[in-house]
Amino acid sequence: MKRFDAGTWSASPLSRRGLDLSRFERERAAVIEICSRVAAEGDGALREYSAKFDGWAPRSDETFEVGAGEPAAAAGRLGKADREALEFAAHRIREFHMRQMDVAKSGPPGLELVTRPVRRAGVYAPGGRAAYPSTVLMTAIPARVAGVREVVLATPPRPDGTVPVAILAAAHIAGVDAVYRLGGAQAIAAMAYGTASIARVDLIAGPGSIYVNLAKREVFGAVGVDGIAGPTEVMVIAGANARADFVAADLAAQLEHDPLAIAVLVTDSATLVDRVEEELDNLLLGLERADIIRAATCSAVVVRDLDQAMQIANEFAPEHLLIVTEDAAARAKQVDNAGAVFVGAYATVPLGDYTAGPNHTLPTAGAARFASPLGLRTFMKQMSVLTLGRADLALLREATVRLAQLEGLTAHAHAVEVRLE
Repeated sequence: MKRFDAGTWSASPLSRRGLDLSRFERERAAVIEICSRVAAEGDGALREYSAKFDGWAPRSDETFEVGAGEPAAAAGRLGKADREALEFAAHRIREFHMRQMDVAKSGPPGLELVTRPVRRAGVYAPGGRAAYPSTVLMTAIPARVAGVREVVLATPPRPDGTVPVAILAAAHIAGVDAVYRLGGAQAIAAMAYGTASIARVDLIAGPGSIYVNLAKREVFGAVGVDGIAGPTEVMVIAGANARADFVAADLAAQLEHDPLAIAVLVTDSATLVDRVEEELDNLLLGLERADIIRAATCSAVVVRDLDQAMQIANEFAPEHLLIVTEDAAARAKQVDNAGAVFVGAYATVPLGDYTAGPNHTLPTAGAARFASPLGLRTFMKQMSVLTLGRADLALLREATVRLAQLEGLTAHAHAVEVRLE
């Protein structure tokens, strides 16, 4: 665990980390080629890239789509306890996101703000180091609650072309319409541009590897995207009396995702840092993903007081912010920038990852300064509806004509005046 005080932390590049994709030029070049070929060649390019990167491609008599009945069958095969856990999580996720429902808002007479869902959404669930059925729930359920007509899922297949049972079961529980055995940049390109076997979508959501994120950036404009994500991260603000074993567990839980993950402990107690480091060392002796945790970035910042800790948190804008102080509830009200805030010793981040209800797809790399978690608004758009008559035109005429003339757009002015001549 690397240690800082407030001054050395502020001077550290880690405190100013952002989503710097410039260092991935080789990966970006590969993604550009993949996206271009999928757009031009469709299924032929998909088969080639799937065989190369996923280790499987459908035969000439097969498709990328999982059989229509397979998700429901998978839900039936899944162990009872696992299925009930997915259903419990799905219920809470659905219930939370229903609270985000917007209603049409009216302004002055004749003016209305109307909210509409996108018609077709593609969600992505990564594979590789692990399968993530929770991501299927967290992306597909908000789309369904938003009223999206068709929701499709892309997820990497195993080398034999199968998809993990838990992923298929989650797709069934979340109400996914189709599951495609596709991973990486080629999956994003297929959903963005469409091929003979995969219809294009209006919006793509979900986390993934650097190739997935670079592909989302590449296809943006042809399709909407929920955001570009960096490695996962957690910041823990802890008082001197915080339980060191709890704090160590929270740091390890986030770091086990990825060797690029970031965990930061901010505290006014150097003694707590010593205790947490000792607890973390002991914990790693028994964890399956200890090598990943050791490769990730874990830091501690010892500050003057907890007010300074809150300043550091708001500047850092962490994806996950856990506050473990005696006045945690009051401190939570001081948070301006965070993807999700966890208040108190028992509000561990994994609860938010799975079952609490709020979305676990969150802004990373400081994007919480301007971005929000995935939610209903991700899948919805607004449009204004103007229903104006002659009296409205007369009311708006003078200022409209004057502004049009101020900008030198005389045809604009004429379009107003001709209606009142």
